[in-house]
Amino acid sequence: MNKILIYAILILCFSPNLSTFYAQSNPGSRQIALAHSDIALSDDVFSLFNNPSGLANIKNREIGIYYSPSPFGLKQLANGFLAYTEPTTLGSFNIGASVYGFDLYNENKLLIGYSFALDEKIAFGFVGHYNSVKIKGYGSSGTLNLSLGCLFKLYADLNIGFSLHNPVRNSKSKIELPLIYSLGISYILFKSSSLNLALEKEINYPISFRFGVEHNISKYFDLRLGIMNEPNIYGAGIGINYFIFSLNYSITSHPILNLTHQFDVIIHFK
Repeated sequence: MNKILIYAILILCFSPNLSTFYAQSNPGSRQIALAHSDIALSDDVFSLFNNPSGLANIKNREIGIYYSPSPFGLKQLANGFLAYTEPTTLGSFNIGASVYGFDLYNENKLLIGYSFALDEKIAFGFVGHYNSVKIKGYGSSGTLNLSLGCLFKLYADLNIGFSLHNPVRNSKSKIELPLIYSLGISYILFKSSSLNLALEKEINYPISFRFGVEHNISKYFDLRLGIMNEPNIYGAGIGINYFIFSLNYSITSHPILNLTHQFDVIIHFK
């Protein structure tokens, strides 16, 4: 698909005031392999983009770098993410950034977050983010918004999570970010596998059901599978854990478009 055809698709997707659509893709490779069913799992640095409350339970500093070179087989849609969390006695302080697109269409996002635990069973997270979008021939604009999350540990092996993205409605903004609610449950089975179920509701769209399974074959190797509807997408991935590094890869299908490959690395500063 050449640039002219991609540009034509973008013109159909966007109005001149940039308000009708915004690509809200989230990292990382593990989360994508689980079909973003990890709302209640949320235990690595990329939780900043999904459910920031999970960062309150991370005990060591982490930095993550994610890259998808050719989503749906289109290198023009390449995207990258960076996330960092700093645990302290006052809670976890978090920053992140993302870039998406090419010369005809481009998105950027900057995030600053704070997460804290009230006790061993309840955690909360808050993220402020600045989102900008630029379309060739239409100009550029930016807007501020929030993401909120909470995590409840019902039992040692059972979590419930909730997140809310973009609750602020600003009629004067040229960019209207989608309001998204997510609810999830995660169960740790035999201390080596997690079963994850999530529901996501984006305003003006049907509820999306997500299910994911992660199995720890050993302390060095993980396997992941996920499925979701609206749209119907299947995911799979692996994780390799060695020393302070976690290397993750995932592949996802799409009912119409080509396969998408994702990679990330997380460094755990012990």
